[in-house]
Amino acid sequence: MKILFLGDVMGRAGRAAVVERLPKLRADWGLDFVVVNGENASGGMGLTGDHAKLLLDAGADVLTLGDHAFDQKDMMRAIEGEPRIIRPLNYAKEAPGRGARLFEDRRGRKVLVAQVLGQVFMKRPFDDPFSAVDSVLRAHPLGGLAQAIVLDVHCEATSEKMAMGHWCDGRASVVVGTHTHVPTADAMVLPGGTAYLTDAGMCGDYHSVIGMEKAEPMRRFITGMAKERFTPANGEASLSGFYVETDDGTGRAKHCQMVRVGGRLPQSAPV
Repeated sequence: MKILFLGDVMGRAGRAAVVERLPKLRADWGLDFVVVNGENASGGMGLTGDHAKLLLDAGADVLTLGDHAFDQKDMMRAIEGEPRIIRPLNYAKEAPGRGARLFEDRRGRKVLVAQVLGQVFMKRPFDDPFSAVDSVLRAHPLGGLAQAIVLDVHCEATSEKMAMGHWCDGRASVVVGTHTHVPTADAMVLPGGTAYLTDAGMCGDYHSVIGMEKAEPMRRFITGMAKERFTPANGEASLSGFYVETDDGTGRAKHCQMVRVGGRLPQSAPV
């Protein structure tokens, strides 16, 4: 199975890049299943129902969220009506939606998609991510009902993401980090057959400070004072993500590669 995971979609520039480029990428790369992290797609903070529909119509099979899952109030309602949107497993227990769900690709193969929030350096105390993930993976052994398992690890610390990757090695097809908006260069298949990348980066304008116009973040770093709200940068966006090929029989990854399409970053496509 050919799987593409795209990192955090950032504002209007990120949405436009996904809408413009994803349909062609699906065709050119023969993609079977696409997961997109959409939690910054609406003004850089959260995701609206309308913008979720836009990304799904562009070719995303599933959208994941993150710590900004419900910053846009209409997501409380939208997630209940759209099963293709996944919020973190270890979010508040009374939160609407689900943190893991089985889906089908266009050939009927089952794909489990799950997301979890980290604890280290995060602003809110979330439940233990390792216990949350363990419960899901125990209920869905790799190579059983699910031909592939994709886990989005949404957290700040690279060490926590790497620990999660090793914790899941041999139990998930793909473990990929999100949240920092900065792509890492450590794409690899772990010994147990799990494709791992510490952070997929963002789908957004990289001539920015993690997707925001530079002036206000720089002012706050330099002076310690806020003057204006953060505003998403709207230059040409790069699509950043993770491409993985898996074995249908075992669910294990056979090949993985980070991808970059458009914008300022060096380009990288599956080979």
